[in-house]
Amino acid sequence: MQIDRSEPTKRLKVVIVGGGTAGWMCAAGMSRLLDAGRYDITLIESDEIGTVGVGEATLPHIKIFNDLLGINEAQFMAETQGTFKLGIEFRNWSAAGDSYIHPFGVFGEPWGGVDFQHHWMRAQQAGQKPGSLQDYSYAVAACRQNGFEFPNQDTKSIRCTYAYAYHFDAGLYANFLRRWSVERGVRRIEGLVQDIARDGQRGHVEALTLKSGARIEGDLFIDCTGFRSLLLGGVMRAEWDDWSEWLPCDRALAVPCERAGAFTPYTRSTAQEGGWIWRIPLQHRTGNGYVFSSRFIDEEKARDTLLAQLDGAAQAEPNLLKFQAGRRKQGWRGNVVAMGLASGFLEPLESTSIFLIQAAVIDLINLMPTPGEGDRMDPRLIAEFNRLFEIQYDRVRDFLILHYRVNQRHGEALWDHVRTMQIPDSLAHKISLFESRAWAPEYEQGLFSRDSWLSVLFGQNLTPRAYDRLADGLGLEELETRMRDLKARIDANVGAMSSHAAFVAGYCPGTAAVPALAVAG
Repeated sequence: MQIDRSEPTKRLKVVIVGGGTAGWMCAAGMSRLLDAGRYDITLIESDEIGTVGVGEATLPHIKIFNDLLGINEAQFMAETQGTFKLGIEFRNWSAAGDSYIHPFGVFGEPWGGVDFQHHWMRAQQAGQKPGSLQDYSYAVAACRQNGFEFPNQDTKSIRCTYAYAYHFDAGLYANFLRRWSVERGVRRIEGLVQDIARDGQRGHVEALTLKSGARIEGDLFIDCTGFRSLLLGGVMRAEWDDWSEWLPCDRALAVPCERAGAFTPYTRSTAQEGGWIWRIPLQHRTGNGYVFSSRFIDEEKARDTLLAQLDGAAQAEPNLLKFQAGRRKQGWRGNVVAMGLASGFLEPLESTSIFLIQAAVIDLINLMPTPGEGDRMDPRLIAEFNRLFEIQYDRVRDFLILHYRVNQRHGEALWDHVRTMQIPDSLAHKISLFESRAWAPEYEQGLFSRDSWLSVLFGQNLTPRAYDRLADGLGLEELETRMRDLKARIDANVGAMSSHAAFVAGYCPGTAAVPALAVAG
């Protein structure tokens, strides 16, 4: 008989510290996409530590993540009281009474290889009165009608020109992913971290000692401990890059209310004296919050303003969250990677919190250390992760600052300040190109798309001086005919959509909460 003398396969031990949305998105992604025979995944969380809901509104990328996991969409939406999202409405950001929508879709069609905004600008300058750029977005038209249907898969159809995201209860989503992950081999441990052991030579984290006395060893540690940033900020001393000079809001009051009013397939952001108020429609309630700057409004006035804006009766007292805009200068240091609030925070103006977690999870999986090499951590992988980490955060930062920079709310302290403050060179360059030639950025990596930038720039009434001269290749009569036909096709198709309320009721009606999991030892 031949004896197998080969050594057992080395397994890399991954320890995720902290649950919530960040921890369980990381656990779910790893358990689905990594070889279970080569990676051991453990998550430590404590019910004694509350989690901060990182947003109930998302971007279309979350559907890609859920599809990667193989999650049944209707079941997930039912269990998280989810609704659909086609964009974000911004009220009073340019001036009182103004409104526009940032759609999850394109504006118009490219003709003759020229982006649509240039044709629209030409029609305006020629006196054709084409209306608002918003009139040429399928997603905007659907939002205005409170309609929803799944996008068409036929790339020639006007009904394929948009995408969708979700609104859901962030706590229920974390619980959903917890059950999903544990069923697929993730080990969950209930406990509080009391001590952290480090390698005396390299400074790597070696093990965590819990309040119970249990010692949890690992090769790679994922910090999902929220604002505390227990491992990356506390132990590894990754420095913080403070962006509050550009994003001065540093408080948020959040409160749920009874569902009332229109069942919208979009999030709403309404500018206020000291910041802005969000409205997020779920099946069982509506989420509301006031993001504000304590330099320009006090908490009591912000609270009163928020409660006065609710659609229905408040279901709780407003919960106060304090924060500072910024990120860690490194997302991965030594053998510690941070995700979610442990790595950085940007206000939820464009629903980016969950996307930034998703991007970090996927980037880490793509750059995951190989079992057997986990004790040395390839610096090239760390450098690439940090490069991508910086891109994601910095581009979101610029897009958020844009909303404040191009406001027209004159005579209000906060808004006058953010309109006249110094801004990052990277953003100043983008704005100057738009003003000169209606140009908008198109990224291969990172948020946001060209149409996202156009929605804010035109929506807040910034007017370019000129357009791409290649647009002159289309005759004015032909241009007018095409514009009229495009708008008619959008209006006719959107008019046939079911209502958002009817679609949700038929596809994913909310279910009762599922019991919590038993605690692992």
